[in-house]
Amino acid sequence: MKHTYHIHGMTCSGCRSHVETTLSEVEGVSQATVNLEKAEATIEMETHIPIEKFQEALKNDGGRYTIHKLGEQHHHSEAKKEEKPNGKGTGTFYCPMHCEGDKTYDKPGDCPVCGMDLVEEQNLATSASEQWTCPMHPEIVKDEAGSCPICGMDLVPMKPDQSAEEKTYIKLLRKFWLAVVFTVPIFLIAMSEMIPNNPLYDLMQQKYWNWVQFALSIPVVFYATWMFFERAYKSIKTWNLNMFTLIGIGSGVAWLFSVFGMFFPDFFPQQFKTEFGAVHVYFEAATVILTLVLMGQVLEARAHGKTNSAIKELLKLAPNKAIRVKDGKEEEVAIDKIQLGDILRVKPGDKIPVDGSITDGHTTVDESMITGEPIPVNKVENDKVNSGTINGNQSFLMKAEKVGADTLLSQIVQMVNTASRSRAPIQKLADTVSGYFVPIVVLVSIITFGVWVFFGPEPVYVYAFVNAIAVLIIACPCALGLATPMSIMVGVGKGAQNGVLIKNAEALERMDKVDTLIIDKTGTITEGKPTVEKIGVFGNDFSEKEVLQYIVSLNSKSEHPLAEAIVKYGKEQNNGTENSGLNTENFSAVTGKGVEGTVNGKKVTLGNVKMMEYAKAELTSKMETEAQHFQKQGKTVSYLSLGGKVIGYVVISDKIKPTSAKAIKALQDKGIAVIMLTGDNHDTAQAVAKQLNLADFKAGMLPENKLEEVEKLQKSGKIVAVAGDGINDAPALAKSDVGIAMGTGTDVAIESAMITLVKGDLHGIVKARNLSDSVMKNIKQNLFFALAYNTLGIPIAAGVLFPVFGLLLSPMIAALAMSFSSVSVIVNSLRLRNVKL
Repeated sequence: MKHTYHIHGMTCSGCRSHVETTLSEVEGVSQATVNLEKAEATIEMETHIPIEKFQEALKNDGGRYTIHKLGEQHHHSEAKKEEKPNGKGTGTFYCPMHCEGDKTYDKPGDCPVCGMDLVEEQNLATSASEQWTCPMHPEIVKDEAGSCPICGMDLVPMKPDQSAEEKTYIKLLRKFWLAVVFTVPIFLIAMSEMIPNNPLYDLMQQKYWNWVQFALSIPVVFYATWMFFERAYKSIKTWNLNMFTLIGIGSGVAWLFSVFGMFFPDFFPQQFKTEFGAVHVYFEAATVILTLVLMGQVLEARAHGKTNSAIKELLKLAPNKAIRVKDGKEEEVAIDKIQLGDILRVKPGDKIPVDGSITDGHTTVDESMITGEPIPVNKVENDKVNSGTINGNQSFLMKAEKVGADTLLSQIVQMVNTASRSRAPIQKLADTVSGYFVPIVVLVSIITFGVWVFFGPEPVYVYAFVNAIAVLIIACPCALGLATPMSIMVGVGKGAQNGVLIKNAEALERMDKVDTLIIDKTGTITEGKPTVEKIGVFGNDFSEKEVLQYIVSLNSKSEHPLAEAIVKYGKEQNNGTENSGLNTENFSAVTGKGVEGTVNGKKVTLGNVKMMEYAKAELTSKMETEAQHFQKQGKTVSYLSLGGKVIGYVVISDKIKPTSAKAIKALQDKGIAVIMLTGDNHDTAQAVAKQLNLADFKAGMLPENKLEEVEKLQKSGKIVAVAGDGINDAPALAKSDVGIAMGTGTDVAIESAMITLVKGDLHGIVKARNLSDSVMKNIKQNLFFALAYNTLGIPIAAGVLFPVFGLLLSPMIAALAMSFSSVSVIVNSLRLRNVKL
């Protein structure tokens, strides 16, 4: 018989395999198959097995996973308790090596798979607010300055709590210095054996100095570095073998061997003993190895803080306070007290508190912290401003339109956090290698021991023991695991500082392979700020004013940029009022063609040639010739039909962005074929393409046509990126290998894309490509260093150089090299912070 159950708690293929093995080992199970995507287990059994048996098996295996019947309501709070490491702190924590994909924890601690310290995700909300407290009565906490209601003393700003990252670093640093204090004497005692007529032996015999080393090693092993043994035990228990498995086995065996040798010296052959009859002990090797590994952890913790520096710099942009104008009076309020619709005053030099638009005044705004562009931008009434940008030398009033997590700054921080936790496809290589690496290293260590016993010089067991431990220590795969995530974390942060928002790591890897770029015209190549140049009339039945009235009435219901330009023009022509005097009903937009509706009881349509065909309104050759005069200048012409008859047109121009030509040339120089697909007519598209030296373009493209073009190119073997800003670009953005949305575009386009350009111009694509090239190059360097290091290090640690050169690698040197290999990978990743995009 066969039953299907739901499994809770799986996050990666390792989880799936582990659950499958556990369920298969339950007595009476013929076969168990687990599907990660569906989170289901299909179990074949000879006779019915109660679900409680499976629940018990998973619980005995650590309780990280739970099983229940499909469709059954369940509670997994116990499982969650098992998943969350012990500790205090706020925020979201994740493994820097992404062992479990996007899985996060509520508390700091160790990754249950690799054992590394969890990293805290940066949170804008907790950093923006400032609170005040009384120095005499700390239980008093207020959102603003004032006096204590108990004692009357002035309240003082509360110092922000240290991040979990900083706490981890300080905790490790303290343990490291304690380990150093006890390890140095052990090392000196051990090294004194190399001094002729060792003066220490005048004070005590060697066997008593061994006891001193033993006593000094206890704080190092059982306090400062005990976490390494806990992680090693956990890794063996769950069979998630990792770097701590090797460290725990290597240093643990050395320490236990030494303790056993002190208590039972007669058990060992003579070659394990000194001339004084005491057994050779390796307390110095065990403690020095552990201390050096701890030093590596300290350096990694410090470096981790630097890899998140981009997010931290973004967090600093958020102001704590804002000035709200209410009933003509100004009041200072905390940033989290601002509501939608509030009117705020921004003074010269202040940071803009939330997203909104200017209601009174004009200024220049420094947006370089978000867009990466150093030149301040002029802002006038109705222009948009973003949180975290810096006001120039003019005061202005603004209306709050996006607050809290909805602001651009908050979304950038969230996107960077999410992308930093994502896994690039190239990470699978490191995961595969690491999965086989540890068991192979243990096997190599055992073989090394055997070879030295049979072929090594006397004392063979001493040589065998020392070299086997050196193999275990030097082979730790930490550097291999860090190679990809460190580069991704730094690269994503670097992109955010330059206005290139990466949704996930896969986007960075794909962008490096793109050979074809499809771009839209309006809002992508052009500024997306159209203006009306002319209202034209066909025939004598209607005046220019009447045609404008129909066009404005119809477009007053639309949110399209062209519609906004028309309504604005109509307002200007009508002495500043929007009322056209005509009633519009049944309005609808026909994607890629135009709009239609009923105006004063008459059917009215406005749009391109395809819209006229859709409305069955005939265009004469004379009409098309008149329109072509403007289209050949790169301008857009929309026809107006009334009751199936074309009566006029509107000419709209949209300037090409200053950066478009230069950006397209830079992309072409990188070997990327640039294709423009636009819904505009052929003449307009040709005029724009000519200005930009674009040989490949297609006009009259509907959303489905753009989608078909992407599929066609992909089938021919091309790696396609699509850049667009409108709803009509969303299908192509989603289908492409890399979708690039203009930050000035629609939300649906941004949601469909893998990369968002905050400033919304094509130069951002050049930045994205440069960033992708740099990150992928950096990852490959890291992987090479890690793999080459282990490939060379293991044979040297095993002693292959000894027969020819007489060289052996001490376990202590191996531990030092292993620690610095991880640090070198992080340092190499940090070089990305200085890359010019």
